[in-house]
Amino acid sequence: MFNELFPNVKMDDVWVATYETFYMTLIALLGTFILGILLGLLLYLTSRGGLWQNKALNFIVASIVNVFRAIPFIILILLLFPFTDFIVGTIRGPNAALPALIIGSAPFYGRLVEIALREVDKGVVEAAKAMGAKTNTIILKVLLPESMPALVSGITVTGIALIGYTAIAGVIGAGGLGDFAYFYGFQRRSFDVVFVCTVLIVIIVFIFQFIGDSISNKLDKR
Repeated sequence: MFNELFPNVKMDDVWVATYETFYMTLIALLGTFILGILLGLLLYLTSRGGLWQNKALNFIVASIVNVFRAIPFIILILLLFPFTDFIVGTIRGPNAALPALIIGSAPFYGRLVEIALREVDKGVVEAAKAMGAKTNTIILKVLLPESMPALVSGITVTGIALIGYTAIAGVIGAGGLGDFAYFYGFQRRSFDVVFVCTVLIVIIVFIFQFIGDSISNKLDKR
């Protein structure tokens, strides 16, 4: 029945493409989480009234974040070709997509981190300062734990955006379902392949959303 409805779909190739999409998304999500947390903390701590208030540094970090958020992802991939080739040794395949995926999504998540940190009750931070807590302690014991539900929700949203980015990266040969849908579906006019890849991407998005919502709800103390 399946073969009759989707005669051009080779499931072995589809599963390989699905694995590549998961691989790119999960590795990029880890890098995005780490870099995004650092960017968000810098934006928050160096802002007016922050623990490391520094107008110049805040302006520099905010400018970097805004510039990379403003560049369309497909253009960012092309701009990063020399950097990607230097780091990975190739500009094709799932590994070659990782630098662009991380650099493209980390600034977006960094802003979400900054917003989450601003929602932390300032009274809790002031109480920790009054008890003589060092900045590192305030960050690790107060800011991050208190904002964790929002951080998880933010990384969930970012992860879903990353799935879309992997599909875009597939157009230039990064692998994954986007690559498979474009080269083996669209270019060959095999729209059953495009349909199956689209359904699988939607399912992956639902999985990420379900997991993210579940973790966020468990962490939310309210």
